[in-house]
Amino acid sequence: MNRRKWWDSLHSAHPTDNFMNFSSQDNTNESGEDNLAAGIAYDQLLRCVHCGLCTSSCPTYLETGDENNGPRGRIQLIRLVADGRTDLTDRMRHHLELCLDCRACETACPSGVQYGRLIEPFRQAIEAKDTRLEKRWDIFRRGILLNLFPYADRLRYVLRPMRMLQRLGIVSAIERLGLLKLLPGRLGRLAQMLPSPTRPGPRLPKFLPAVGRKRARVAFFVGCVADAMFRPVHWATVRVLQQNGCDVFVPRGQGCCGAIHLHNGDPLGARRLADANLVAFELDRYDAILVNHGGCGAMLKEYGHHWHDGLQPHRARFADKVKDVHEFLDNLGVVPFSGRIEVSATYHDSCHLTHAQRVASAPRRLLAKIPGLDLRELPEAGICCGAGGTYNLTEPEMSDQLSRRKLDNILSTGAQVVLTANAGCLLQIQREVRQAGLGLQVMHPMELMDLSYRGEKLELKAGSEKGKMKMNVS
Repeated sequence: MNRRKWWDSLHSAHPTDNFMNFSSQDNTNESGEDNLAAGIAYDQLLRCVHCGLCTSSCPTYLETGDENNGPRGRIQLIRLVADGRTDLTDRMRHHLELCLDCRACETACPSGVQYGRLIEPFRQAIEAKDTRLEKRWDIFRRGILLNLFPYADRLRYVLRPMRMLQRLGIVSAIERLGLLKLLPGRLGRLAQMLPSPTRPGPRLPKFLPAVGRKRARVAFFVGCVADAMFRPVHWATVRVLQQNGCDVFVPRGQGCCGAIHLHNGDPLGARRLADANLVAFELDRYDAILVNHGGCGAMLKEYGHHWHDGLQPHRARFADKVKDVHEFLDNLGVVPFSGRIEVSATYHDSCHLTHAQRVASAPRRLLAKIPGLDLRELPEAGICCGAGGTYNLTEPEMSDQLSRRKLDNILSTGAQVVLTANAGCLLQIQREVRQAGLGLQVMHPMELMDLSYRGEKLELKAGSEKGKMKMNVS
């Protein structure tokens, strides 16, 4: 029986009508199915003891000082609705929508409140019951967020004209004149986020053999936006894995992890994408499924939590195989780097890598082993840069405040290179650096490690005069 037939047989044996329930029936609140909090484990709400330790880690609270824009306040808002003491108002909705879902509060919380499992199902319930015309007829959400971003081939095709304009220097000229800001709403934001053109390289082959002694057999997850915009990062990653004795398999049929759909109110669409990935990866063949972008890894590791149905054990088994590439190499024991990289660098923690996956030390330990690299600690390294998946498109004002805050912290280190391990963070920080005219290089850690293994030097960028002045002032 081939894998598609095997998966179809599982679906027929285990109906999946109950597609989004983060809790068992015994733990859910008793206020009825129409209550927006009906799918939340009520004991998670009770775990919050209102100590306030989470507030200093919450980006939106730090920016606004508003209790309702912090985790403690948002949990209280959810509980008011769960207890039937109030209906959801537009003002309450705004406070909840302003949340980045960065989950820094989970790292800070001494009581173990799993905030993501409160805010995510609650916001999905809001989305499902939202009858406002602007939501029902949101062409950008349906056309771009849900039907373009999660599909790498479509995204590459649509971006071709813009890439041509970039190579001709037209886009940079338009950007310098500030004309991209004239594009309406989220479309203008999207145009500003597009990274500088690079040669994407060919599609990753199905198999890349280990170099030297074989130490592991791994599958590599390519994703959607990561493959469409950051394929050179994928190539750097698999080369690093090969140098570390890994046979690397790249299964065909895999696709988006489902995070874009899940965080934009379409859990059914997310489940379809997740189930396609379960079909694509033959778990018994690999020691691990490796991911090099924090947001994708967090989603894949939580497949076992998002849908409570008959297929949950299969999703949980898949999730147990998923490892972040830094986490995996740190545990495996990295082969010594060979080439010197004589630059100063600072590392920004991707929220879903450090807070959702709890992988913070491994990237730093690996980078510290690169000969010649001057690794400088970044102030507020764990505070979100404002990307938040598609947050920078839906909440532009707060996103911009956070990205400027992040850039100021980066400049305070005096580093020449900024490293971060997530597609959204790369796009966000690259845009901020580009608009400021700075010569900072924004890279994925795997790219720097790959350069060292290959014995190549890093070519630093030259910033504009305005950018140089800003760096000197900082």
